[in-house]
Formats: sequence, structure tokens, C-alpha cells
Amino acid sequence: MKRLALTLTPTAAVLALAAAFPAAAQSNDELLKELRALRERVNQLEQKLQQPAGRPAAGQWGMTPEQAKELSRIAVKTEALQDSFTDQGYKGLKISGQMDPSFIYNQRQGSSSFVFLNGEGARYTYDNSYFGMLVLDIDKETESGTKWRLTLAPERGTGALVNNGSIVHEASVSIPLSDLQTRLWIGQIPDWTGYEITLPAGNKLITHNLLFDFMAPTAYTGAVMDVTSGKWWIRGGIANMNSPRYASGNRSPALIYRVDYSKGEYDGFGFSGLHGKAANFAADGSWQRDTGVPDSNGDPTFEEAFFDTAGKHTEIHLIEADAYYIRGDWSLYGQVSYGQQKQAAIFNSDGQLRDARWWGLSTTVGYMVTPRLEAVLRADYINNTKNGGGLLGYTADDSVNGIGRGLLADGSFAKGESVGTNRYALSLGMSYRVDENATLKLEYRWDGATQPVFGNADGSRFYKSNQLLGASMVVSF
Repeated sequence: MKRLALTLTPTAAVLALAAAFPAAAQSNDELLKELRALRERVNQLEQKLQQPAGRPAAGQWGMTPEQAKELSRIAVKTEALQDSFTDQGYKGLKISGQMDPSFIYNQRQGSSSFVFLNGEGARYTYDNSYFGMLVLDIDKETESGTKWRLTLAPERGTGALVNNGSIVHEASVSIPLSDLQTRLWIGQIPDWTGYEITLPAGNKLITHNLLFDFMAPTAYTGAVMDVTSGKWWIRGGIANMNSPRYASGNRSPALIYRVDYSKGEYDGFGFSGLHGKAANFAADGSWQRDTGVPDSNGDPTFEEAFFDTAGKHTEIHLIEADAYYIRGDWSLYGQVSYGQQKQAAIFNSDGQLRDARWWGLSTTVGYMVTPRLEAVLRADYINNTKNGGGLLGYTADDSVNGIGRGLLADGSFAKGESVGTNRYALSLGMSYRVDENATLKLEYRWDGATQPVFGNADGSRFYKSNQLLGASMVVSF
């Protein structure tokens, strides 16, 4: 037995099994056979234990032949559906939309009305801007990486203002060049200035800040290089500002650019600028105080000609910087902007056109009271006293927006005809997420000025302040 143990060197499991047999009743040959058989069985068990868990042995997939045929049929049908989906152009296609029926009360204008899809001859005021909209957004990305975008917004989109009532808010294509991070972006592109965006679903309040309304362009039509590198996003190119095509005699597209840096998901900064020429309606000498009706000479109102591309173009420079910071329940946004335009001031005398110059600040603070309810505070300021005032595209007194020179009860200018008015605004609001696709917004807004520039409905009296109440339901998919 000692010789046998040295020859076979059995495992502990084999020895334990062997001990269970009465060796005295067996010959050495019989015992050897039984030990070999036991050792082979132990080896088989050890091999099974080494196989990956849940992996069935070959030919044992737990399916009947009928089930295997059904699985094969489903696989073939799925592949056919995928091919059809691709052939019909649905691959890479995304369709989304939003709408925000609103209600607006304006103290000085004596109006209290629901606002939705109202055109009003492209009249743009802070109480009649980008809300009350219906938007359909169509995105398509091809296998080569080209991105198409068509955004339709009847009556209230950028096309309604810059292209004679067009329903096209954005129509652009982004084509990859050397790689997917280096692109050529061409078409009609909404302005990218500041921390607020155009469409309502992306903003905390109903109305926009003063810098967005009166110091930023509306849209660009042109070509832009779009480069992403790590945390940096850089865009720059040439484009028409607020026009799909300049009229004869205007051949100077503007230089436009924007640079963004995202330090992380919760903070970052950016800056943008525009340098070139823009329409200047002070240069034709036809502008009188805007009361919302044609002047005594039959000239059009400010709103009717704001985006008229036939007007004279003069040199303009716009620059701004903005930043955001989000921590926990708090969110903070800020912006500073500067602009000037040659010969575009409201005050002119003896045929001498003067330059307009302005600057402004805006900040918004949000606090999540509950996971669904957010409280919002926004404060804005515009300095606009030089040469009677004058902002981007606003080259006449505007009694609805509170731009220009103040009037007293006797009809004289409050601080003289050459002194413009500084503007400020404070908005308090809340947004409540009703469900995944709907958000209720409420806003109280107080607008103030250093001169009486807010006219009543018939333009007979002017005030230094105005109040607005708003409510909207933003629904998106």
C-alpha cells in the first residue's frame, strides 16, 4: 500500500473516498481500477467548476427547434426594419417642439391680453418679444457627420423680424471639415449674444433682459467656422446682420464671433462681438418721435422699418462678456455689454448726425425652492444718455420701450433734447415644473427710467416707470 500511494499521489478527495471502501476484501488490481475511476470523476467535476457561470454546454441552449426558428425570423425582420428606416432618411433624425401661450398685462399701454402667435407687423418690444410662440425643430445628422437644422416659428421667430414675416427661425447646416470638431456652419443662425437664448423653453423668465432686447442682434445670415477643442468652443465668420440679403449699395458683411469656455458642468464663461456696418435709420432724416403711428409726413413707424435693408449702413461695434455659476440649488448668470454706431444717435441738429454709444449690465439669480419650484430674480441696467440716446436699431424716441428723451406735460424735453435716458428693470418670477414636458412661469416686472419716457396708449402722457405682469405655460417635447 505504501508503494501504491507513492505511485498515484491521490488527492485528498480521492483518499477520503477510498477510505470508505473495505480494502481487505479487494485485490490490489480492483482497488487501482476504482481509484482511477474516482480520480477521473473528480477531474470532471473540477473542470465544470472552472467553466463561466451561466454558460450552457454546447447544444444545450434551452430552446426548442420551433423557438429557434421564431428567433431567427424576428432577427431577419428587425434587420429589414432597420434597413428601411435608414433608406427612408429617418436615421439620425430628431423632431422636437415647444409652445408657450402667454398672458401679459402692461400698465402704461392699458393692455391685458393673451399672447400667442401674434404678428403685429413685426413690432418688437420688451412686452412683445419671443414668447407666445409655436416652434417646430427638425434636426438631422448624416453618417458623414453633417448636421442639418430647420426651426420653424410662425409670427414670432427671427424670420418674422428680419425676413418679411418668414416662419423660418433657423435654417443652417454644419459640415465637418478635417474632423467632427472642425466645422463650417452656414445659413440663417439666431444670435448667440449673452446668457439668455431666444426660445422660451431655455429661459427662466417670460420676458428677456434689457441687453437681449435692445443691445443684441436678432440673427445672422452667413458662414462661420465652428471649432471645439477640449473645454473651448470657438465660432467666427462673416455674415449679414438682421438681413437675408443687403440691398444695393451695401457690400460689407460684419465680422462675428463667439468664444465659450466650460470649466465644468456647473460654471463657465463666454464673450462675443460684431464689427462692421449695420442699417442706420437716423441717416435718412425721416424719424420723428415714435407714437406707434406714421408721422405727419407719412413716414413709416419705427417698427415697420426697423429691419428694412434699404436704409443706409454705418460702422458699428458690439462686444459683450457673460458667465454662469451653478452650485446646489443656486444658479447665477451675469453679462456686460457695450455698443456704438456711427451717426445713429437720436439727437441731431443742423443736419449734423451724431454717434450713438451705450453700455449695460444684467444678472439673474435662481434658487430651487423644491425640486419642481424655482424662484428667480433678474436685474438690468442700460446707460444711454449720449446724444439723446440710441440703441442697436433704435434711432428714434420710443415711448413703448422707454428709449430716448423724456417729455414733460408741456411737451418740452425733461433734460434737454440732447440727453438720452438710462433704463433699468427688475423682474421677480417663478417657474414650476408641472410634469416632464410642461412648466408654468409667472413674472412681475418693474421698468424704470431717469426721464419720463413711458407713454400711455395714446401718447398723451409720459412716465418714469411701468409695470408688467405675465404668465405662460411652456410645453415641449
